[in-house]
Amino acid sequence: MAVWSGLGLLLLTVGVLAQGKLGDSPAAFSSLAGREPITPLPPSPDLDPRKLALGERLFNDTQLSRDGTRACSSCHDTRTNGAGRTRRDTAPDGSELAFNTSTVFNAALSFRLGWQGSFRTLEEQAAASFDNSQIMGISLDEAIARLAGDDDIARQFQEAYGSGPDRASVLDAIATFERSLVTPGSRFDRWLDGDAAALSAEEQNGYRLFKSLGCISCHQGVNVGGNLFQRHGIFHPLASPDPAILRVPSLRNIATTPPYFHDGSAATLDEAVRNMARAQLDRTLSDEQAAEILAFLGSLTGTYQGRPVTAP
Repeated sequence: MAVWSGLGLLLLTVGVLAQGKLGDSPAAFSSLAGREPITPLPPSPDLDPRKLALGERLFNDTQLSRDGTRACSSCHDTRTNGAGRTRRDTAPDGSELAFNTSTVFNAALSFRLGWQGSFRTLEEQAAASFDNSQIMGISLDEAIARLAGDDDIARQFQEAYGSGPDRASVLDAIATFERSLVTPGSRFDRWLDGDAAALSAEEQNGYRLFKSLGCISCHQGVNVGGNLFQRHGIFHPLASPDPAILRVPSLRNIATTPPYFHDGSAATLDEAVRNMARAQLDRTLSDEQAAEILAFLGSLTGTYQGRPVTAP
């Protein structure tokens, strides 16, 4: 397991960290945009429309839970932020789940899935959700039997896969839908693509701070995170101490997904940003610095099906 920690995180590249205030001439902007450590989100991939439609149906189908009361979308609301509004979602028995629910938007672009990075593929994660008594609480075989008994769904499987529902096709359909859940078109991505006016001066200054303070060392790439593991609480406690090592979350659409951290302990993004700076970088942000970083993070909100991602 590759774990980055400590002050070494602050030295991603000399070129990135040495950049000054942004918003220079168009020529300077064009040369800068090609060297950024964050890359724009791609559009939704070209997927089989029959499998995509079937996967969306399954994602919203409550018969895939033991008691018929919940679906994948019960915790991952694609009408808003791809997650929910609560500190932690609840199990069928009313108890709290172990972790705050991460957004499903852009999950396909992360190198591991789940706060602990326990799953390498969307299919693995979906399969684990069925067997987990605190999530769907039904074996995948039982769920398949229910689907096979639904004539309309069985017909969709026949059309999409050439056979009735089985383990491979159920998981593939759900994963196909989840691969479509990308949110391109953020103002930051437009700026990366050459629209120098897409970001305000405050947002650009926030991005400069994000890089110079060292946030970029863990939150970079196409998903602004999601591509490495990190130990939290390096200098000061951050959130619940266990587990100590987590998969770094994506910051895409972060302004829409409160509360924050694996335990949902930060109610606001301002609180999360200040706590992260202190715990991970041993820095106390001024009000101006915090406001500028928050402005930059707000520019990472993209669109799904042509509509901006929103908080619940």
